[in-house]
Amino acid sequence: MSSFPHPYRAFTAFLGTSFSVGPPPRRQFLPAEFREPLLAGAGERLPLLDAPVLDWALAERVHDTDYLRRWRAGEVTRAEERALGFAWSPAVVERGLASSGATLAATHDALALGLGINLGGGTHHAYRAHAEGFSFLNDVAISAQWLLDEGWAARIAVVDLDVHQGNGTASIFAAESRVLTISVHGANNYPFQKEVSGLDVALPDGTGDEAYLAALRGSVFPALHAFAPDFVFYLAGADVLEGDQLGRLALTPAGVRERDDRVCRWAALRGIPLVLVMAGGYNKNPQTLIAARLGTLDAALDAFGIVGGASKGLKV
Repeated sequence: MSSFPHPYRAFTAFLGTSFSVGPPPRRQFLPAEFREPLLAGAGERLPLLDAPVLDWALAERVHDTDYLRRWRAGEVTRAEERALGFAWSPAVVERGLASSGATLAATHDALALGLGINLGGGTHHAYRAHAEGFSFLNDVAISAQWLLDEGWAARIAVVDLDVHQGNGTASIFAAESRVLTISVHGANNYPFQKEVSGLDVALPDGTGDEAYLAALRGSVFPALHAFAPDFVFYLAGADVLEGDQLGRLALTPAGVRERDDRVCRWAALRGIPLVLVMAGGYNKNPQTLIAARLGTLDAALDAFGIVGGASKGLKV
């Protein structure tokens, strides 16, 4: 019997073999020695499960078949590796499949429980037929397409609050009226050639808590109200924090927690299933990043009424 006072759990690729040896593929990523504190903190809040491996056939519903064949076989060019951000290896493929499998498993949880969590994920720069920005499989797009194909959702909102525009997701769903892509990102940050999302909110360098939260209030939530989704994916990027190596915004930890509270509560109060993925985070201070990740988990659990072991009695 679970020792937790709630039914929720998180899936994570960090428990897999591809993370057990060697350093991260980029110096900006969370150092290996800090994975254990992150997992320990998350494990105090909810059960952690190994990420299941995604079936390639599900990836083919979103990605080009030959593109996937070449990445599976390692038949990629140096230019493609540069676009990805690091060299191809079997571990890169394993991590991509695990990350996408974790998001799909979280999607099943959201359908059954209201909330599903991937402790990683958010590889939103992957296009249908090319890789970019640490992303060769688009985990959220794959799960969203599965929901549509199987008839589990009719109107899906992707709320992407990573500091970088979700260009791959915007491109994949550009002609799909059943998916609303929302991206709040740094105007002057990667990708430097943006796609057109359903809603783009481009913020200037140095944007802090007040202006960021005003953008949510004035643009994001009205768009969600108008679209009326029956399923939400939330990319809760921690790279909006001041001190991020790849971000140019300046949110405080309190501002990020307020952001997460507002998004998660918006879905919870309306009874809309929500999948939480962590997306980017490359802070100069690993402890700051870990605290932000754990705060995001707390925001989701609080919104769905179970922080502290007792229901908050939220009405939907």
